[in-house]
Amino acid sequence: MAQHLRQSLGDVDQALVHALQIAPRASWARIGTALGLDAVTVARRWQRLAEAGAAWISCHPAPALADSGQGCLAFVEVDCAPGHLPDVARALAAVPHVAALSQASGDRDLLLNVMARDLASLTRWTTGDLAALEGVRAVRTHLAARVHTEASRWRLRALSREQVALLTADEPQRRTATPAFPLTALDQRLIAALSVDGRAGYRTLAEQCGVSPDTVRRHVRRLFAADLLHARCEVARSLSDWPVGVTLWGRVPAARLGEVAQRVTGMREVRLCATVLSRHNLHLVAWVRSLDDAQRFEIRLAERAPDLTVTDRAVALWPMKLSGHLLDEDGYRIGATPLALWDEEGVSGPT
Repeated sequence: MAQHLRQSLGDVDQALVHALQIAPRASWARIGTALGLDAVTVARRWQRLAEAGAAWISCHPAPALADSGQGCLAFVEVDCAPGHLPDVARALAAVPHVAALSQASGDRDLLLNVMARDLASLTRWTTGDLAALEGVRAVRTHLAARVHTEASRWRLRALSREQVALLTADEPQRRTATPAFPLTALDQRLIAALSVDGRAGYRTLAEQCGVSPDTVRRHVRRLFAADLLHARCEVARSLSDWPVGVTLWGRVPAARLGEVAQRVTGMREVRLCATVLSRHNLHLVAWVRSLDDAQRFEIRLAERAPDLTVTDRAVALWPMKLSGHLLDEDGYRIGATPLALWDEEGVSGPT
């Protein structure tokens, strides 16, 4: 069965993945209703996909967390000494605050998405632990000023409009009236646990975190209601119609940056768009159909946002880690490193 999954993803499985991208923690009964299947069937199909590493659900800190003054995000380029790339990549894949890691083409060997408590801790890690890692030759850091869109909003688009409407009708809207709040130590542990299994139930999470299911339910619901945590369903990229990942850096006149970012986020291929503070001021990640389509994507990008000048580009040769999940060369999940923004000593108490 795993071999079959490596060749194709059927219509029903594509619809299931799309449904879970919309409502990652919805009950199987609700997912089944939207797909016209019973709950047992959709649960069994999901288990088969997950066991094959073809699809998975994780959770990650949302941009609103950084907006509230808790944490920051950086895109880091790493150059490796000849012959050291595999060892450096393995070491970085095990780091809890390295959320994403790819071997990349162009003028860098590795691309990292790094989370940190603040600029000071980010600086200590990049100039200390990272720079001192054997085999690391150079490090360049691009600080994210604002994340305009990220991959939890990306969709496979296998469902009809009616099915999408059915799933979104009961799905809580982001940016509710619940204000951001300081994360507790328990919130941190819950984020780490949910980053590995975004569909983990309250009882399972309670056992992992050493508290009651009611306490877990209250904390998890509050995290999602305040838009501090996003769940997302991912699919092995080789099973989608978008198997090639590209990263683009660009420059936009400062006065036009917000409008250009808004235009770019509306493109289907775009999974991440962030304004950055570096020699570039816009950072994009997109999934495209082929290497040739990567060039066509740039043409479409120029038509949609003529004020944007692409200054550098890279192709993900091997996306090794995505939102904490470890991937093989074909993009299948083979494990996970729980995400962690910072040590628990740096957050408030457990209640």
